[in-house]
Amino acid sequence: MHADEIRRRFLAFFERNGHAQRPSSSLVPTGDDTLLFTNAGMVQFKKVFLGMEEPPGGRRRATTSQKCVRAGGKHNDLEQVGHTARHHTFFEMLGNFSFGDYFKREAIAFAWEFLTGDVAKGNLGLPAEHLRVSVFHEDDEARSLWREIAGLPDRRIYGLGAKDNFWQMADTGPCGPCSEIYVDLAHLSNDWRPPEGVSAAWTNPAKVELTTDEFVDASETGRFLEIWNLVFMQFDRQGDGTLVPLPKPSVDTGAGLERIAAVMQGVSNNFDTDLFKPLIAEVERIVGVAYGARLALPYGAGAPEAVAAGAVPRAATGEKGGVDPASFRVIADHARAVAFLLADGVFPSNEGRGYVLRRILRRGVRHAWLLGRREPTLAPVVQKVIDLMRAPYPELQVRHKHLVDTTRAEETRFLATIDAGMKRFDELAPARATAGPRRTLGTVSGDDAFTLYDTYGFPLDLTELMARERGYSVDMAGFEDALERQRKRSQLERKSRQIRVVSDEEFQEAVIDSLAWQREDSEARSEFVGYDRLEVRTKVSAVRLLADDRVAVILRETPFYAESGGQVSDHGTITGDGWRVEVSEVRRIDGRNAAIGAMTGPVPLGPALAVVPPAERRDTERNHTATHLLHAALRQRLGDHVHQAGSLVAPDRLRFDFTNHGPVKPELLAEIEHDVNGQVWRATPVRSEEMAYRDAVAKGAMALFGEKYGDVVRVVSVDGYSMELCGGTHVRNTGEIGLFTVLGESGVAAGVRRIEAVTGRGAYETLRGRSQALQRLAHLVGCTRIEEVELRIAQLLDDRKALEKKVEASARDGAVAEIDQLLARAEPVNGARVVAAMSGSVDVKSLQAAGDELRARLGTGVAVLGASFADGKSAMLVVVTDDLREKGVRADTLVREIAAVAGGKGGGKPHMAQAGIPDASLLPAALAQAPAIVRTQLEGK
Repeated sequence: MHADEIRRRFLAFFERNGHAQRPSSSLVPTGDDTLLFTNAGMVQFKKVFLGMEEPPGGRRRATTSQKCVRAGGKHNDLEQVGHTARHHTFFEMLGNFSFGDYFKREAIAFAWEFLTGDVAKGNLGLPAEHLRVSVFHEDDEARSLWREIAGLPDRRIYGLGAKDNFWQMADTGPCGPCSEIYVDLAHLSNDWRPPEGVSAAWTNPAKVELTTDEFVDASETGRFLEIWNLVFMQFDRQGDGTLVPLPKPSVDTGAGLERIAAVMQGVSNNFDTDLFKPLIAEVERIVGVAYGARLALPYGAGAPEAVAAGAVPRAATGEKGGVDPASFRVIADHARAVAFLLADGVFPSNEGRGYVLRRILRRGVRHAWLLGRREPTLAPVVQKVIDLMRAPYPELQVRHKHLVDTTRAEETRFLATIDAGMKRFDELAPARATAGPRRTLGTVSGDDAFTLYDTYGFPLDLTELMARERGYSVDMAGFEDALERQRKRSQLERKSRQIRVVSDEEFQEAVIDSLAWQREDSEARSEFVGYDRLEVRTKVSAVRLLADDRVAVILRETPFYAESGGQVSDHGTITGDGWRVEVSEVRRIDGRNAAIGAMTGPVPLGPALAVVPPAERRDTERNHTATHLLHAALRQRLGDHVHQAGSLVAPDRLRFDFTNHGPVKPELLAEIEHDVNGQVWRATPVRSEEMAYRDAVAKGAMALFGEKYGDVVRVVSVDGYSMELCGGTHVRNTGEIGLFTVLGESGVAAGVRRIEAVTGRGAYETLRGRSQALQRLAHLVGCTRIEEVELRIAQLLDDRKALEKKVEASARDGAVAEIDQLLARAEPVNGARVVAAMSGSVDVKSLQAAGDELRARLGTGVAVLGASFADGKSAMLVVVTDDLREKGVRADTLVREIAAVAGGKGGGKPHMAQAGIPDASLLPAALAQAPAIVRTQLEGK
């Protein structure tokens, strides 16, 4: 049975049993900073289970097929992926949920019926005799129900401890016992084999009655596979550990699709299912090597030398010298994670979720590299993922171009990095014919290993592998020291520019405490009326005093917009008899807008006047509607791969982040600006209406990836041009925007660009400022009219270029004469020519140029140059010709020893290195000793 069919049957079964089928939530949890990624089916219902939200649509039963990622934070399976049968970065979790509706009896009955029921009726038809169950050892109720409903004998129901069969969300709060369903792979898979070297009785498939200890051992080593976990949320754990029964116990279940697919397809390894086999076949096609073929694949700069020495990249080979199948599995798995993370709005970056995505991507690139690939490999596999999974997850097809292009761009970037890293590695640990695994030629320092890691993105384990092949070791302790130093530097930098911002979690803890609120009634109702009204006579229904004479106020009807969807919160005033609140921010608390600000006089419950300044709000509305128009214009001009990746809508400006590879060309940006203004000049009505989420999406409304939407959504549209799901405030007609002006376009992350713009009054002031600047510039360059400025500046630039060419020619003539003089003064040292002298170079760049010229003209030799610059700094440069470098004469070693005579320090590469000299008067003494130091190094080779 194919995985698509299993997913379809599961969801259909629970729909037949009264469950509302909910779409998978984004891999980026909405409003939950405790998780890096969605890692379980219950994440989208977390607030429902905590009692903070009502069940979606009021339905107390739900079923989902949830996208999950475990590759960062507490739940991180990344390093195991490819090396085990069931670890994945991305996977699907089938689940059914009861929000205070049914409990243990129904949950057990549902699971058992679906697993063992008639295939013709939409079930899976697994033989009951090959299933086992575990329960929490104190949960006699669950044990009894399994006996009653499934007919399982006690000897096939195993009571386990809290570590395995008791679930809790946190140290306090909802928790309860679990019950897990296992299948016997010895009978349900065609390829199960007992582990090598294990001779326990349970390794015999004929032994089907096991003790609890035998069952645990057999589960841990792979005979029994858990495919379904039923969590019974039964208690509320108190701070002292007491378990208080919940008034409405609930059910949270999870069944891994990949695992069930393996069982239904008769295999013991998830990578042998139809979810992965087409992806692995695509990898085979791309790399031109069969999955598991016996072939050694040397790689990287210096590979021929490694082959000559008998070295083979162990990470790329299997136990018998073949290609390690783990590399194929890693690429297939990681392509799925990359596709779905990109589709849900995560972009490769150097921090947070983007860093995890980049790490997954680079790990995949590295395994392709180990298979001999020097071109993008994940991108075509990502395309295969889209082809296979776009039916159940249409967002893959919607963003397919973005997914493939982003993957390819990131791969290309890292492949160039790996190549540069390999070249640097060649300099640090040059391959030699005498190199071999039994002879240590040297050590790659911790600092150098860290440079490979930090500058080139070079994985440390790859550095170790290459070093070992060439007969070098790596200073691991030094690497950790360098890494720790960088961490401390980063911490200090963050502290130096840190601004205290109260997090939502801290604010909730400080403000939402029901005992601290003074309320008019138990619910403190609040309705946002600010779409149409900016001045409202209302009532204060709840008050909470904060520090520094600040207060949080919940109004019965409020015009204050709470920051959401990129739009900043409103400012304004709330006044009453003898009191006033200057509203500076608005927070969303339990579905209500809490206005926060400094108070004058005590704020009582009762009548109040709430006012949002019209001018400020209208400016915000102009910028918000313009953001929608900009989004539509970008998609029309650049393509459907463009999606919003973040925004800021404030009274004074708008900022829009969007997915696109490479800058938007100035001429195209000008056309986009014109398109938006065209919509402004059309003076089209802006309409907002509420409709069912599915209907809105079906009509083409743009939804933001990562946002959480209810069953009913607000749709904001500009007829014939833009339609988006949005809860923000907007103009009534595009003509109210007045004018739209782009301030600039820039990059903020790989594959993400940013446009900043202004509208209305801000656009007028911007253009007025530019005009005044041009007038001043015209005066400076001697023009009477602004139109003449461009031509005048072009003339001035041409004049400057002509002068620069004259100066360069003069300097070049002088440099050639100096090089001739230096070569004439070269002295022979052990068959080499050595130049040691002061140079007239005016800066480091010209000093390096002189060194390059000497190195090219010396033949065989070493040049040591000293120089003092106009800024008071002094430097020393050492260059070594290639033939001497191959014999082991290194410029970085020489410069450290010669510069030390003058109290300087330096380093660099084997062919060129430089040092700073603190006291220029000591340079001549150091240069005088250079020939002797060079002689010593030559004699040692």
